[in-house]
Amino acid sequence: MRFDRRELSGAVADLGVLVPIAVALIVKNGLSPTAVLLPAGLLYLTVAFVYRLPVPVQPLKALGAIAIAKGLGSDEIAAAALLLGSIFLVLGRIGALDLAARAFPRALIRGVQLTVGLLFLKIAWGLVSDPPKSFGHFALTSGWAVPLTAVGVLLAFAFRRHPISLTLVATGTIVMLVRGGGEGALGPSSISLPSLHGTTFWTAFTVLVLPQLPLSFANSCLATADAARVYFGEEEARPVKPGRLATTLGTANLFSGAISGMPVCHGAGGMTAHVAFGARTGGAPLALGATLVTVALGAGAGLAGLLPAFPLPILAALLATAGLLHISLLRDLGNAPAWALALLVGIVGFEVNLAVAVGIGLAIWWFARGVTVLRTALSPTA
Repeated sequence: MRFDRRELSGAVADLGVLVPIAVALIVKNGLSPTAVLLPAGLLYLTVAFVYRLPVPVQPLKALGAIAIAKGLGSDEIAAAALLLGSIFLVLGRIGALDLAARAFPRALIRGVQLTVGLLFLKIAWGLVSDPPKSFGHFALTSGWAVPLTAVGVLLAFAFRRHPISLTLVATGTIVMLVRGGGEGALGPSSISLPSLHGTTFWTAFTVLVLPQLPLSFANSCLATADAARVYFGEEEARPVKPGRLATTLGTANLFSGAISGMPVCHGAGGMTAHVAFGARTGGAPLALGATLVTVALGAGAGLAGLLPAFPLPILAALLATAGLLHISLLRDLGNAPAWALALLVGIVGFEVNLAVAVGIGLAIWWFARGVTVLRTALSPTA
């Protein structure tokens, strides 16, 4: 494990996903700041030793977006975390996801990664063009926020081989402390056990779990394992298997649900962010995990007033840069049919639904394979 400037710069490069969802869950949904950050921090510490690579930890994006939009309480979110944790832990331990991964061609995985890259760009644009209400009066108007974000993206690309993301996040932290001054408090925020009933689990399953399942399977497990192989090679990325990723995220969500915290996952886009800005070892997740746990336990009581003061253009710039770099994974597709399938899956996943896109992609791929096998079998020279 390394802990140099580039490793630490890569460690903070994925905060563009974590911070906005965490702030909204704290401010709008009433989750405890300590319960929000602690599961993410502990999972980062876990992946540092399990994978020894910069495997990312992110909020469950579809689940978080729906919970925020519908204003669901901590009980429904906790029930969803417990359900997802149980599902992925079981599927991971019995090897079902590793088996299912063999049915997915590279072009389809690239389509999933295209969807994620486009979603990153969409979220980044939304942060500055229509700031989340949870950031309140701290959000800049788009007249200032959009140009500042563009400058941030240019800086990120120009100085990507230097600790630019560390510089941006450090700057944002200073601005946050100044703008939110006087509202900080030491110590953890209160943590409460969820109140769970049959109706709570039913609401959580139908409203939150079902939309999240295909995204977590495709992006958190399959696409993350593929991204690890692309960036680190088969041998070094051998521990990063879909089933193992399902096991670690499943275990983390059982803990998150037990303390009414933020549901978490892995994500291929997050791996691109970490790697693009310098992370190469388990040092990055170890450093970020230790920081999140320290903040959760040492300053959780004051985070509700501080986090909304973090500058959105910095988060948007990091997120947009990661999205563009993640889309560039498609460059290894070698022929027109593969490109067509990846673009189809990516666009349908972005515009409609990732589960629908994956279903269409699998049907097209295996139909084409079946036709090829049939033609070969019926060929006179066969």
